[in-house]
Amino acid sequence: METWVSVAIRPDIVRRSLKVALLVGTILVGINYWDRIIEGSLTGGDGIKMLLTYFVPYGVSTYASVSAVMSDKG
Repeated sequence: METWVSVAIRPDIVRRSLKVALLVGTILVGINYWDRIIEGSLTGGDGIKMLLTYFVPYGVSTYASVSAVMSDKG
């Protein structure tokens, strides 16, 4: 039986999660930081927060994909 981590690092799961993170993360960054981006007033802290914004949809997508795969096998 595959472990949760072994499923999470499968290339198809990683590829799907990266696509979701890129799309959803970009939308969220646009919503939350568009005014600072246009003004050019981003700080280093904003950059870190923007990067972290991509991790949330990656994690959610990975969790959902792994849960679906493992429930099909169980």
